[in-house]
Amino acid sequence: MADIQVDAADGAANVAAGPDLEEPPGSSGALRKPAGLVRSARGGEPAKPTPATGDSRLRFDSAHTARVPERPQENERTALFRARFFPDTTDNDWNDWRWQSRHRIRTLEQFERVLDLSIEERDCLSMGGTLLPTAVTPYYMSLLDPHDPLQALRKTVVPTTREFIRMPGEADDPLGEDGHSPVPGLVHRYPDRVLLLPLDFCSTYCRYCTRSRVVGHGEIQPNQQRLEAIFHYLEDAVQVRDVLISGGDPLALSDEKLDWILGRLRAIPHIEFVRIGTKMPAVLPQRITPELCSMLRKYHPLWMSVHFLHPDECTPEAARACARLADAGIPLGSQTVLLQGVNDSVEIMKELVHKLLLMRVRPYYLYQCDPISGSAHFRTPVSKGLEIIQGLRGHTTGYAAPTYVIDAPGGGGKIVLQPETVVGRDGNDLLLRNFEGRVFRYPDPDGTVGSTLETLSTATAAAVPHM
Repeated sequence: MADIQVDAADGAANVAAGPDLEEPPGSSGALRKPAGLVRSARGGEPAKPTPATGDSRLRFDSAHTARVPERPQENERTALFRARFFPDTTDNDWNDWRWQSRHRIRTLEQFERVLDLSIEERDCLSMGGTLLPTAVTPYYMSLLDPHDPLQALRKTVVPTTREFIRMPGEADDPLGEDGHSPVPGLVHRYPDRVLLLPLDFCSTYCRYCTRSRVVGHGEIQPNQQRLEAIFHYLEDAVQVRDVLISGGDPLALSDEKLDWILGRLRAIPHIEFVRIGTKMPAVLPQRITPELCSMLRKYHPLWMSVHFLHPDECTPEAARACARLADAGIPLGSQTVLLQGVNDSVEIMKELVHKLLLMRVRPYYLYQCDPISGSAHFRTPVSKGLEIIQGLRGHTTGYAAPTYVIDAPGGGGKIVLQPETVVGRDGNDLLLRNFEGRVFRYPDPDGTVGSTLETLSTATAAAVPHM
């Protein structure tokens, strides 16, 4: 079957040329000798290590060079997808993030070639007119189930007619970002931090996107004049110490453009903390090149919020991308949106956060889905999020438990939600409920926490006494 040819009319010009993904060293297949081995005096061959301790003459001040595979590891689903739909595409092309961006799947005809579309999916793609454009990279498309429209990942990127249904309380800009924008492309909601939007382009568009009113329409371009207006505002806003670069996806920019943006921010003395928000490691891990990481490490302290939703996104390709970023000294935190029928169970969320930790990504936020227009089919009751947090806290390491938040509609900012742990008071004791549901006493003679809560006699009787 011939390769799928895809245009990129929704602003892909923002994706500037960048270096190809490098082939791994040692790809000729020759096995390198480990560095630091001391040769024996006879025959020039390394002495054999003992079974218990290995070679005691290994030099620990030298790096050990392990054999690198001839080609990057690829998950099985992606390999099968490539063989069927892109049989003539070389490894160099497939692993080139620019090639992936140019060959995104965007039209009804292209979707029909790779998926058995449901009636709702086909009708939506036929009618168009949704607030948010549609585009999926070939790599991410390879992770979708071609036959099951209810598969978790497929639901998040393939539009359906449910997006046309507007429910009470929904809005195109539910967080009121436009009302907190002193300069186009900048949101200043919190006193000491801002959100900087350099572009509106994403390689893959999530159907629940908070900025669906903006992204993919080509209205936010990374031109120097617009960005300089943002930098001039920040130079005068001396209370700002923290900048989050998001979008659109800032890693869709070329290395050179992103380098310039980071350099301009670092030149402003009162800006101490810079973060980048991206979904590239999940939807286009080929973007995380050695050259990109080498450039990013110039701007420490630099943090990155990566967007993972489901365990199926935690592929060898995604793990390799996260490893490159982590090796460049960039702390990674995952921001996950709670979505109905996608990740709304303790079991799926636990699997996700465990896989993230193995990929050196710290689960950071679990977001209640924002009430954007046409999102009712994605939103869960808030009780579901509390149930998931309760199912993680105490049942796995604290590193794996994200903070559950609602970004308050109307510009109220993030509000943390936690399962109820304060039961009430009994005299000088604070009564607390643990992850097992048991009630414990904490001596708090001068405290007031819990005093407004009704102290249940059953809870008081069941409370574990002081040790």
